[in-house]
Amino acid sequence: MNGKEVASYYRQKIKAETEEYAAMYGRRPVLAVVLVGNDPASISYVTSKRQACEEMGFGHKDYTLEADTSEAELLSLVDQLNRDEDVDGILVQFPTPDQIDDEKVILAISPEKDVDGLHPVNAGLTLMGRDGFASCTPKGILALLDYYHIPVDGKRVCIIGRSNLVGKPVASLLMQKGRDATVTVCNTHTRDLASITRESDIIIAAAGHVNTVTADMVSEGVVIIDVGTNRVEDATRERGWRLTGDCDYPSVREKASYITPVPGGVGPMTITMLMDNTLIAAKKRSAK
Repeated sequence: MNGKEVASYYRQKIKAETEEYAAMYGRRPVLAVVLVGNDPASISYVTSKRQACEEMGFGHKDYTLEADTSEAELLSLVDQLNRDEDVDGILVQFPTPDQIDDEKVILAISPEKDVDGLHPVNAGLTLMGRDGFASCTPKGILALLDYYHIPVDGKRVCIIGRSNLVGKPVASLLMQKGRDATVTVCNTHTRDLASITRESDIIIAAAGHVNTVTADMVSEGVVIIDVGTNRVEDATRERGWRLTGDCDYPSVREKASYITPVPGGVGPMTITMLMDNTLIAAKKRSAK
């Protein structure tokens, strides 16, 4: 599964809908992105989000705060953005420095502007199958499955990982009426993981560990969504490392009917779905 290709398809749709929205309401969706500190990976993610805004015709407000910014100062900025009528979506780049409690920041963001889908209100709405903002990576996973016309109705889906970012929300989305998958959520305490993965039609690997899934653990024709992003040493690369997923890609791909690579699989979909959530937020606010 080519995440870049699929993301491009959805981005074109979002861009077209954005132009329609702008013509109707005389404004464009606006995403506010807040970065605390100068972590290189976080800076890269924030840059990608700004580029996505520009590509799809969104407005954006960028806030870069010093690494020693206090929790109170960050919460004050979030409150300001909650009340800013020009802002449709708020994204605080996590993790933040140690002096800041990420959970407090998540709770401070208005659920109506929580386009990352992390607020408990949106997590609860996702679980209940109601209209809220789904977490971006799980939403991107479903978009990948839809693009490749991979049915999930009645399929056995094994999710490896139970994080609030991926495992729990993607399980919630897949079990809803209309999707109707049979979902098993596994974790590091799961006994005999291979016995579950071999019986699964679809495996979503989000454990954060290299080689969590190997060829002997999957059946022929399995669909694999690899969410893992792990750095491993690689002396052949100039930077001395490379990215790999949670699956042993070279061996598993020989048995899989579909598989996402790392990088270039799920990653591009996450930012695309962030833009989609921001457009939805703008539409909801303008329709009031």
